[in-house]
Amino acid sequence: MRNRTVAANWKMNMPPKETKEFLDKLLPEIRETDLNLIICAPFVSIQTVVDCLKGTKIHVGAQNMYFEDRGAYTGEISPVMLKEIGVSHVILGHSERRKYFGETNEIVNKKIIKALEHGLVPMACCGESLKIRGDGLAKQYIHRQIMEMLQGVRKEDVSKCIFSYEPIWAIGTGIGATKEQAEEGCMEIRRCIESMYGSETSNNVTVLYGGSVNSSNAHTIFPIQDIDGGLLGTAGLSMDFARVVKIREEYK
Repeated sequence: MRNRTVAANWKMNMPPKETKEFLDKLLPEIRETDLNLIICAPFVSIQTVVDCLKGTKIHVGAQNMYFEDRGAYTGEISPVMLKEIGVSHVILGHSERRKYFGETNEIVNKKIIKALEHGLVPMACCGESLKIRGDGLAKQYIHRQIMEMLQGVRKEDVSKCIFSYEPIWAIGTGIGATKEQAEEGCMEIRRCIESMYGSETSNNVTVLYGGSVNSSNAHTIFPIQDIDGGLLGTAGLSMDFARVVKIREEYK
């Protein structure tokens, strides 16, 4: 189901002490919203986030997980572990995981299926590089990513997922996509899902835009019909998150 959503991906920031100090300031500003809010923290800070968010409707997300329940996988975190400590969402396939850790669409596909199996909401990311966009292949690239990530995913499970269009060239650069570029990417996600599962399913999935989203450009992004909200990086680490939430509230 489509939800007006603002999510924060803290990446490798916010150790537990800093997490508590930040959330103590942030929560009074966002507690009363009716938006779907998600805080995706590093593993060592998740328990602190869970404790701080008790009594609120704000969701706790992880930034990654492995596609097995348990086993000899040194350094990995399983969906079973995430569920037990109160995590409800998990970012999968972020471009930084692909770039630095070699994750492929096939690996992300396994993670999506495993997350759904355990009742976690996959936040599946896709997006093209500047070269691919310059070659005029952005739509084809996004389409292939979505198709390969969703192989074997049941129709009834697709609408439980959240999808985020994150053009690689806009992540962490401070250069956000134009209104037209953001709309094009999010529309392509829906087109691909429609081709696989039908229009009813594609119209009901939540699609976010990520890539240097902040309070300066949110007014440009959030009115777009095919964009249900944003996945924030840098802006999610400051009180700008609350300002973005307020902007998202303005658009029904």
